[in-house]
Amino acid sequence: MSEATVLKSRVGFVLTLTLNRPAQMNAFNREQWCALRDALAAAREDPEIRCVVVTGTGDAFTAGQDLGEMATPPPVEGEHAGVPFSSFMDELIRFDKPLFAAVNGVGVGIGLTLLLHCDFVMIANSARLRAPFVRLGVVPEAASSYLLEAVVGIRNAAEILFTAGWVSGARAVEIGLANSLHPVEEVLAAAEEKAREVARHGPASLRHTKRLLLATRAEAVAAARAREDEAFVVRTGSPENLEAIRAFFEKREPDFEGLSQD
Repeated sequence: MSEATVLKSRVGFVLTLTLNRPAQMNAFNREQWCALRDALAAAREDPEIRCVVVTGTGDAFTAGQDLGEMATPPPVEGEHAGVPFSSFMDELIRFDKPLFAAVNGVGVGIGLTLLLHCDFVMIANSARLRAPFVRLGVVPEAASSYLLEAVVGIRNAAEILFTAGWVSGARAVEIGLANSLHPVEEVLAAAEEKAREVARHGPASLRHTKRLLLATRAEAVAAARAREDEAFVVRTGSPENLEAIRAFFEKREPDFEGLSQD
């Protein structure tokens, strides 16, 4: 039996979910998308859980989508890029309890965009974040085309999305993408301590407050997701996307010279 792709550990009212594919830098395969989705759904329904912390094993938070699966046909019609991304996102945006991230290492793709849906983000001083979408010949995901600008401002959002460059832990705190910076060996403890502090408040009040925060952006997030999903369908399998995937497996820079702008 294969090891669980998401580990669960609960202390008191705080549940910690640990992405667990360390050999793949915790990149999401279909099993892990479903496991994290289902863990969030279960936590949402469990009255003994008031706060959830998400982190990663090893040296990575998550390297994003497993590109090996991205290159294969979808096993289920209608699933985003051949993975249960859409149903995961449905659960993430309806999660109505305080959500924390302990970014212990590299965060690529969903490793960055997931943070936009978290209420608290603690990041290691050695961590780096990246939104690689244009580098992969695709478009932003997870309503990040709306939320990233809302969180960090239009100039910072444009720099992150258009350059596909790395964002250091210190820079993430500076622009508001993360709350606080910590030594890597302390980042999870810091997130769990803050979660315990929050969990001491009234559970119904916490949940209703989170619902109010979600409601203020619900329409904009839904609209952004719809636009992104439509564009993603167009971009997936495009010449740019196929060249980017080939370059990844051939361990070289993608060559987009001569490709159409349409």
